[in-house]
Amino acid sequence: MNRPDPRSPLVLDTKRLDRRPGTMLELSRTVELPEDLGTDIIAIRAGSPVELAVRLESVVEGVLLTGSVTGTATGACVRCLDPVELSVDGSFQELFAYTDRAAHHHEVGADADEDEVHELVGDLIDLEPVLRDAVVPTLPFKPMCRPDCPGLCSECGARLADDPDHHHDVFDPRWSALRGMLQDDPQEKRN
Repeated sequence: MNRPDPRSPLVLDTKRLDRRPGTMLELSRTVELPEDLGTDIIAIRAGSPVELAVRLESVVEGVLLTGSVTGTATGACVRCLDPVELSVDGSFQELFAYTDRAAHHHEVGADADEDEVHELVGDLIDLEPVLRDAVVPTLPFKPMCRPDCPGLCSECGARLADDPDHHHDVFDPRWSALRGMLQDDPQEKRN
């Protein structure tokens, strides 16, 4: 397991908890994200500030981490490609097991059906995977600038919000022979 960088703003040091069950520590901080948190379509971008409120509780198995994250996600509307900004609020609760406790659980096969077991690395907790799990599911799959966004014209790419009456007369080439029959023939009028 890679050791988290203690200088990273998303790494928490649990030394002050002293492995005494019942010991608690609360932290609030604003950090700049080192990496994007989201998808290619919409994310809290790297360098953006996020507010973290975290409570660390020492329990017999490890450290119980409970908290929330708030920030602003940016992206593009899937219909008209205009910029989109959304407030993001995520919450999380994860147990970070002490290395010896995690090893014991692996030996006896406990929690085989459980999700990934988070482990403390030394006394450090890396928040990045926890934040990713808390934020990404809250982001919309198809972000839109507004619920009734009409999007872009499929023929020319014009913004339909700017011109609601925009349209093109598109004829199916399979009907071109009939189209010619419906048009007035200028020679017939001369006769």
